[in-house]
Amino acid sequence: MPQQKSQAMPARRFWLSGRRAAEQDRFFREALEAQGWEEGDETHWDAAWVTGMPAPTQFRRVSPQRKLNHFPGNAALTVKSRLHDSLAALRALLVDGFGAGHSLVSRLDFFPHAWLMPRDHQALQLAALTVPEARWIEKPTNASKGKGVRVLRDVAEATTARDHLVQAYLDRPHTIRGHKYVLRLYVLIASLTPLRVYLYRQGFAKLASEPWDPEDADNPYSQLTNPDINALNTRAEVPVEFIDLERYRAWLREQGHDDARLFARIEDLVALTAISAVDGLRARSAEVGADPRGGYELLGLDCLVDADLKPWILECNLSPSLGTCAAPEDGGLVEERIKGELVRDMLSLVDVAGDHPPAEGLDAATLLAEVRAEESRAGGFQRLLPADEPERYLPAFSLPSLADLTLAEAVAGRSLPRPQLVRRRVEEFHEEDRLALYAEASGRLYRPNDAAALIWLLATEGLDPDAIAAAFAEASEPPASLEDLRDTVWSTLGEWCREGLLCQGQHPIQGEDDSEVERDAEARPSHWRLRFDARDWSLMLPDAAVERRLYHAFGERLSPASSESAAAAASVHLAVLASPTGYALAEGGRLVASRLTLAEVVPALGTRLLYLAARAEAPVLDLVWWCPAPGQVTLLAFDQTAQSVPSDLPGEVSRGVRLVFEGAQVRLEPLGLPLEGRRVGTPPPLAAGDVPLVVMQGDGEDAGAPRPLARLDALAALLPLAHAPDGTAPSAETMARLDAWLEGVVRHRIDTQAPPEHLAAWLVARGGAPLEETTDASVDA
Repeated sequence: MPQQKSQAMPARRFWLSGRRAAEQDRFFREALEAQGWEEGDETHWDAAWVTGMPAPTQFRRVSPQRKLNHFPGNAALTVKSRLHDSLAALRALLVDGFGAGHSLVSRLDFFPHAWLMPRDHQALQLAALTVPEARWIEKPTNASKGKGVRVLRDVAEATTARDHLVQAYLDRPHTIRGHKYVLRLYVLIASLTPLRVYLYRQGFAKLASEPWDPEDADNPYSQLTNPDINALNTRAEVPVEFIDLERYRAWLREQGHDDARLFARIEDLVALTAISAVDGLRARSAEVGADPRGGYELLGLDCLVDADLKPWILECNLSPSLGTCAAPEDGGLVEERIKGELVRDMLSLVDVAGDHPPAEGLDAATLLAEVRAEESRAGGFQRLLPADEPERYLPAFSLPSLADLTLAEAVAGRSLPRPQLVRRRVEEFHEEDRLALYAEASGRLYRPNDAAALIWLLATEGLDPDAIAAAFAEASEPPASLEDLRDTVWSTLGEWCREGLLCQGQHPIQGEDDSEVERDAEARPSHWRLRFDARDWSLMLPDAAVERRLYHAFGERLSPASSESAAAAASVHLAVLASPTGYALAEGGRLVASRLTLAEVVPALGTRLLYLAARAEAPVLDLVWWCPAPGQVTLLAFDQTAQSVPSDLPGEVSRGVRLVFEGAQVRLEPLGLPLEGRRVGTPPPLAAGDVPLVVMQGDGEDAGAPRPLARLDALAALLPLAHAPDGTAPSAETMARLDAWLEGVVRHRIDTQAPPEHLAAWLVARGGAPLEETTDASVDA
């Protein structure tokens, strides 16, 4: 009989999914295909590689033998606003537990403060008052490749759009050959319980394509290092340049810098950043029913090094780019090699192939054996957590899990101090022998059972978790398992710590003095009077940032009301309000504008005042009253609003003109409203025939000198800028009067993008008599 062949084992399958590109999948595919793996699909897979995030149902399929390259809840690190929230929450936790002067708190000074738009728009403006010379950077919270990033010269221009973040701009970067750079680091979270974190020894310095110039804030090729942006720089000889970390560190040493000290600070930054998010990662994994042993997370952490060689975390990227960005001669060959080795080392360390299944159990021997096995497969990864000196990091957890502590002791080879817990943000309520706990942070009311209430009492009296478990074991009848009691006590206390009822710390905190803590200006409403159009207008302003902005615009015409009753005596009542979506403007209790940035408050107020200044017999036009030289006046009309006037237009400018019809004569009354960056008084009225009109229109295709403009074209341009009382459309009679006025007015058109000197040169050439003057005598409209 012929010999039977043994049945072959079915090939294992990998699944590639998400916002895919061949370059993003390449190294994962190559590594597994070399081991005989085949490509599967969303249903049939033993290892998944997802760019972005998979559906929650896929997380419920993971196990130690079926791995996926993400953890639920990773947004706590990979969304910019959530990353800041995680780090800020960790800092607040440590301040509450140990005091603002503790070394752990000072080690967390590696992230710039951030404000989430539109929620924090007012808080940002108030904070900016204390640092008037600061610059700011605005970013979408969940975008990549540098999309939507801009440097703000004026923080008042910060958006009120959702899902944007504004941070203080780090304006003293360390440079390489004069170019700003950012370090791309690769961080691997290999396990959540216990937390195991690795940092890859290789990575890159990503250089901006043009030299750093602090005054060139609008140049993305000088200010930003993202390769997708710099690849568009046609002026640069080397638009995208990557320097690997081995060469970078060697260069630092050649420059006389201590690279070991810098990278020790970077490793500390990475470890504390991972700890800041671990509670959220664990909670979200439990919520979706994911086995955390089936997940791992590779992060691309971007870190800026400042002129003092201090590292600052900028962002953590989900599914970091694995494509080759630089040209071969500019670091591309090394980049490709390092990224390939990174993926192979990662797949080996987390044992995607399942060749080394973990043993069951959370005892010290099992946990230590798993770490040692990982390290033997780690390649270029170095372990950061658990640390060889665990006392540096265990106090940074809200409460380390029992597995965290057990593994830390096994790695250190010695017993470690147990955490001491103190009350944090909690209120206790008692009724006879019953206890309720109100968690201020979550708004949750806990009603612990008798055993949990006793755990609370013992913990708040200073007993550590193991001492509490031992006390329970001694009092138990019949005797209970000490290990089971430890699990219960640590789990109960861990939940309370995550919810903010308790925290690790020392009590009472000695020597704390908050007298030197920086405080933002107060958000306190105030009452003002604005002198406009020969009347007093009552203004209520919400904070010091708006007060400063309006005073800069209106000058002495804005003055504090002597009292609230004095403000109430004014004829018209306006209020600038702070809201969760920015600022808003109200008139007499009616909302007239909303979602305003601070920079938009003065223009919005000006627009409302124009409406209020209009009369049935005297319409108001939203024109610019331009005085390039004494005795010379020109009216400028822009497509939408006078606020678009170029900032470098010479001479004096103001906003708003009222047309007063006196029989056959027309008198122009400038209203003197401010324009951005300009403070002016109210110039005197003029006869309408003495003032030419220039309409600014176009998209830059015809940026030459002004050209004659037909009357009906001018009338059409003025219609959107004409304000009648109560915001109504101009009446037919008003339009007829405008048309009659335009008949005798010198009219020209110039492209909006024309340089201001074209206007100035035209006026000089006029010499008081317009060139190619356009009235109905010369142009048949």
